[in-house]
Amino acid sequence: MTETADLEWRDGGVPVSTRFEDPYYSLEDGLAETRHVFLAGNDLPERFRDGFHVAELGFGTGLNLLASVAAWRAAGIGGVLRFTSFEAYPMRADDMIRAQAAFPELSGIAEALAGHWRSGARKITLPDLEFRLIVGDARETLPAWEGKADAWFLDGFSPAKNPELWDVGLMRAVENHTAADGTAATYTAAGFVRRGLEAAGFAVERVPGYGRKRHMTRARKGTR
Repeated sequence: MTETADLEWRDGGVPVSTRFEDPYYSLEDGLAETRHVFLAGNDLPERFRDGFHVAELGFGTGLNLLASVAAWRAAGIGGVLRFTSFEAYPMRADDMIRAQAAFPELSGIAEALAGHWRSGARKITLPDLEFRLIVGDARETLPAWEGKADAWFLDGFSPAKNPELWDVGLMRAVENHTAADGTAATYTAAGFVRRGLEAAGFAVERVPGYGRKRHMTRARKGTR
């Protein structure tokens, strides 16, 4: 049986994981953070093309998916965006829908997907989206995955509180499942995360972060 997320609502309605004692998104503006860290951090939407594949460690509230679909549609890209997310403790549908309601700009997409979450769907196919949620420990599920991503959103909880989602072995699995010239981005600039990405074969740079986070990390697959 799948374990679901344990959370509580704090600070005016921000979901916080009680398992990891960490909020699911920025207390300042979760959507702006997603756009800065994961979209701009992977040079998106500029790199979008038909069949572009985003993969993510940590599905959480689904905010990154909604923001990606919004960016895809706003950019007028023809074809299909592929999006695969790895999550050990998926949110209950009602919690996810409540969390997404905090971002009215994304309400159209959120409402279109709400029925899928309520039905427990782990695969969603729309005319412009192929989504898959892979539930379980990413240290086991990612190495078994057959896909390769053009861009990675590394969005686990804080490395200090959720170190298993940032270890070198998992970063090597991320690199193994990254397409040539693929990229990765994360809100954290923790030294051991950057070193793990470098050890896995990525070229890593520290760049300005979002809000109160001075720095974040961008990575590009190198040639080995």
